[in-house]
Formats: sequence, C-alpha cells, structure tokens
Amino acid sequence: MAVSAEVASADADFEPGPPAQAPGDAPQAPTTASGTPASLDPTSDPVPDPWHRYDPWAPAPLIAPLQQTGAAPPTHQQRRNRTRKLLVVSGLVLALVSGGVGGVVGAYLERDGVGGDVVLPQAGAEDGGRAAGSVAGIAARALPSVVTLHVSGDEESGTGTGIVLDTRGHILTNNHVVQPAGGDGEISVSFSGGQTAKAKVVGHDTGYDLAVVQVSRVRGLRPMPLGNSDNVRVGDPVVAIGAPFDLDNTVTAGIISAKDRPITAGGGAADGSDVSYVDALQTDAPINPGNSGGPLLDAQGRVVGINSAIRSADDGTDTGDGQAGSIGLGFAIPVNQAKRVAEELINTGKATHPVIGVTLDMDYTGDGARVATKGSGGDPAVTPGGPGARAGLKAGDVITEVDGERVHSGDELIVRTRAHRPGDHLSLTLRRDGKDMTVSLVLGSSTDD
Repeated sequence: MAVSAEVASADADFEPGPPAQAPGDAPQAPTTASGTPASLDPTSDPVPDPWHRYDPWAPAPLIAPLQQTGAAPPTHQQRRNRTRKLLVVSGLVLALVSGGVGGVVGAYLERDGVGGDVVLPQAGAEDGGRAAGSVAGIAARALPSVVTLHVSGDEESGTGTGIVLDTRGHILTNNHVVQPAGGDGEISVSFSGGQTAKAKVVGHDTGYDLAVVQVSRVRGLRPMPLGNSDNVRVGDPVVAIGAPFDLDNTVTAGIISAKDRPITAGGGAADGSDVSYVDALQTDAPINPGNSGGPLLDAQGRVVGINSAIRSADDGTDTGDGQAGSIGLGFAIPVNQAKRVAEELINTGKATHPVIGVTLDMDYTGDGARVATKGSGGDPAVTPGGPGARAGLKAGDVITEVDGERVHSGDELIVRTRAHRPGDHLSLTLRRDGKDMTVSLVLGSSTDD
C-alpha cells in the first residue's frame, strides 16, 4: 500500500534517538552505527553536548570561560595595576598596624621604663661669654674691682662693701662701714678672687658718709671706672654689687627711680654729729645691709653712685648696719660728689663742705628753711663776713628755693648745698616780711663735720 511504503521509507531514513530516560536518570552518550560512543570515534564529527557537561581532561576551549561577574578576565596590564594597588593597600595597612603597635610599646616604655639607670636629657656646654651691656657682662667686669670689708672694734663689728679706686690700694666705702673700727679696730678686705689684706683708714667724713681705706702689697688691683652722675636719667638700668648680710659678690639689678632725692642718714649721736646729708640717686635695685659702700653701675659698667642707705618698712631710713631688708627704696651718693670727696680724703685726709654761713632753725615746721634768730652760744645767726651776710641774708628769712628747686626744710637746704662745691654760685629765693626776693651768693668752705 502506498501508505505503508511511504512510512517504511521514512523509517529507513530515521535514526533512533537516545532512549527515553526517567526523570533524574543520567543522560546517555550518543553512539555511532556500530555502537561505539561518538566521542571515542575519531572519524565521527563532534556531536554537540546539549547538557554542557564538564570534561576536566578536555583541551582548553577557545572562548573565554564564564565569570561570576559576567565580565571578561583582566588583561596583563590590568593585572599589574591590581597588583600595585594591592601592594599599596597592604603597605598602608602594615604602616597603620606598625604605628599602633609602636605607639602602645612607646607609651608602655615611657610609663614603666625598660630597666637600667635613668639618664635625663641635658643641654651641652655653652660659651660662657655674655654681651658687655648685659647684667652678666657688667658683673663679670666689675666684680674684680669690688671688695668686702669686715670691720671689728671694741664694742661692735660689721660688714660692708668697697670699690678699688687705683693701683695704689685706695678703696672707697661709706663712713658708717668703717666707723665701728674706731681708732684701734681692725679692717679686713676680701677681694673677689679670695685674697684678703689688712687695711687702714686714710680719711673719713661723716657729713658725706664717705671714707677711704688703703691696703698694701696687693698685686693685680683693678680700679673701678667712674661714670658721671650728671648724665644719669630716671629709668636708666643700673646694677648694684655688694655683700648683703655678708653674702659677698652679690649682684642685683634695677633702674634709677628718682634723682636729687634729699635724704639724711645716721642720727644716732645725741648731738647729731653723725648725720649724713645726701642729694641721692634713688634705685629699686635690691640693696640690703652689707651693700653699703658698694657700687651702683650704669649700663657701661661705670660707677654712678655709692650705695649708702635704704628705706625700710619698719623704721624709716637705714644706713645698712641694721637688719631691715630691701623694699625697693635704695639710695646712693652720686659719684660726682663721691669723687671730689675721695680725692680730698686721699690728698689731705679731710673733705671740705660748702657752706652758706648761717644757722638754721631746725625746729621750724613751716614750709622752707628758716634762718634762726640767733646762733649757737649766743653768736649771730648770720656769720659776719660770711657768704650769707655778703648776699644780704638776715635772721628770720625763710629760704624756699635753691637754683629754682623747692626746699621744704632745713635738712633739704643742707642737702642741696652739699651737692655743690665750695666756690659755686647759688641763687636763693627767700621770703621776708611776707615778700619774696632772690639773692645770689658764693658758697664758702668748711672742714668741720
């Protein structure tokens, strides 16, 4: 039948497929006509594997394998960049970890140490030189010219300071420093280098509170350079050197606080013969008992004053022989006055005083200095033929100014007068019978204390 032949022909051309499998059975490999598996027959064409089975022994495929990301594998340059990034990140991580570990270890070592002796850091040796105008530089130059005096007498003793004036051994100090020695006491001088020598008094003056002593057979003396106290201005820096409370070679510093400060010191004697009148330089450089007679130096290391007195908090003035301490009010004799007096003491053994030739009423409580109505012992209050008489001064006149500067007491008038030399001209303003007038006079000279 036609229908049967057509079916047979179709059967002849039909190759049966793989037998059906139950769900879950492994698929069967295709075979050739002889029954050999197609994959093992070298003459047969490769048959696609619809199941994409993985053969670990098969040669590498020509197409790129799939990635989890679905992207193609990196190129050689990409792999190098990735390696470099990994190395940088790894280095940063290693640095952070190392820093953290190092910090922990360092903190532990700093806190608890690692044993052994502790050695603290310290600055090394430095040049010992200092600027010439510094306090240290001034002190270094001045100290060899400053001495400490130890004075002892029958009833008292004390310590003071002095300055070397020349290579002949003359030393300037305060009168109240050497006064305890009297005529039979002992004065010992100690130099900054440790050398000591005995000294004798050459001359002294109570009114100026200055004295000169001399040592013998001492080599290498270095005179102290003298400045000019007229050049000093308020606010100038100064350095004081002395032996406060017997602490020799003590250096302090400050400024000039005031000039022309009228002060009186001493006054222990009943007759007032030990009172000193000083037109002083005032300084806040600390000065204490034992500094008396020592130098007050300017910024060039030159003497501008001789430290003599302090104002203490308990008893007013102090000449340095008590135990009151500094409150920043120290007073020095201007070097111009000290130089003149020292020269006279060395050359003649005495100092001259400029005088007006009048007796003052020291009990007068008004403003100014009043000429007494009569002198001591009944003598005239205005010395006949003296400077005051020649200028026309009369008993009862009240002197209110000296060279244009106010004076408020008899002590101030003496201080202003002592600041000059005999022979100097003074202009005095005075009040007489309620009227003011001005007179001019030439100062006389006296060697009386």
